[in-house]
Amino acid sequence: MGPVGSVVPERPRWPGAWRVARVAALGTGATAAAAAAATGVLLGQARRARRIIPMAEAPPPRCDGVYGAKFPGPALTMVVLGDSIAAGYGVHRRRETPGALLATGLSRRLQRPVRLHRFAVVGAISAGLKFQVEAALECEPDVAVILIGGNDVTNRAPLGLAVRHLVEGVRALRTAGAEVVVGTCPDLGTIRPIKPPLRWLARRWSRQLAAAQTVAVVSAGGWTVSLGDLLGPRFTAEPGRMFAWDRFHPSAEGYAVAAAAILPTVLAALGHGAERRPSPTRVEGVRSLPRAAHEAARHPGTEVSGTQVRGSESGPGGRWAQLRRRGLFGIGAMSSPTGADSPAVEEFR
Repeated sequence: MGPVGSVVPERPRWPGAWRVARVAALGTGATAAAAAAATGVLLGQARRARRIIPMAEAPPPRCDGVYGAKFPGPALTMVVLGDSIAAGYGVHRRRETPGALLATGLSRRLQRPVRLHRFAVVGAISAGLKFQVEAALECEPDVAVILIGGNDVTNRAPLGLAVRHLVEGVRALRTAGAEVVVGTCPDLGTIRPIKPPLRWLARRWSRQLAAAQTVAVVSAGGWTVSLGDLLGPRFTAEPGRMFAWDRFHPSAEGYAVAAAAILPTVLAALGHGAERRPSPTRVEGVRSLPRAAHEAARHPGTEVSGTQVRGSESGPGGRWAQLRRRGLFGIGAMSSPTGADSPAVEEFR
């Protein structure tokens, strides 16, 4: 874990892939030879992915500062924590980073200044959140946005340990009075350089971590938004447009899509939720928290928060949770040939 803003190599590593393949093969009654063959396939795919996906070369743009300084009143303080996705790796302009997009959108909708501090570090895993949270608490934040999990999957960090580090950070921020919104682990099965069968395992591991993150964060008093396949089939259909040059991180337009899905939940956490018109794919209702987490992992863009039923926070299946699809702020037809000029990006400028 380097200093804030530092860059460390970030490329998928799959040291546990052979173990998963072996257990899966033996669990279905396969022979040791079949298990060995599966192991060889996975290791070969991992090596190929490492060759194709470049290592991090330069830090993302700094986006700290005051947004909407023209608006009256005291500034609201927002901190952004997590990994390279939170930092905005893959873009070259400050305004294209998720922190800047969220701060600009928040300022415009609240008509007040927003002071942004970014503590996210390229290459960070959940175990590194402790140091980011400690630095963020010195800013006395009103709201914290955390995007973490991808590196835990690629490094095969123990799921329980990754979730424990995340929830400890959420609790510390909540104890200090900050609202917390977590964008759960994205679906790494959408990364084109990762080929089957490794891609299928990446998808499974990603969704398992996302569901576990949701249960832990909501139990700790935070809110979650499922990033899933980075919020829609557009990333699958147009990878050249929605992913950056390294084919692993989002492009400027990709970050705009993610920020547009997270912003409504940030507003809601701050008590300024705005309902949008229902859509045919809307997922909404009260569930037990484990069931809500499972559904959210399968439906990108779904918000999960704690709620009460008849005055009680818990029921027979555990804590109650509310699922919502609030709609994507700033997302329209996005017909522009370049992400930099699409309505998705323009909305936040």
